Amino acid sequence: MESTNENVRSQMRKGVLEYCILCILSRTEAYASSILEQLKAGGMLVVEGTLYPLLIRQKNQGLLSYRWEESPQGPPRKYYVITDKGRAQLQEMDAAWQEMVASIESLRKG
Repeated sequence: MESTNENVRSQMRKGVLEYCILCILSRTEAYASSILEQLKAGGMLVVEGTLYPLLIRQKNQGLLSYRWEESPQGPPRKYYVITDKGRAQLQEMDAAWQEMVASIESLRKG
């Protein structure tokens, strides 16, 4: 049974994953395994079954595009690239995140 603390963390992570994906892709294009590695390196525990539906949703919303590239270690890789619409969305998310952090800090301090 998942502890209450871990459940809270899980719910918060799910709420910011799409934001994190756009942040990663704003720096460089990447394939899914690389995105997973970067999320994990940042402390976000994510599995492929969670990541792929988010990437598909963001692609369908026009926030991402992709291209195929041959891989020396197996089948071709799908590299995801942030679009102009995705960059605009990221700017909106950045602003919303900063507002939320400021609100939470204000509430925490009373």
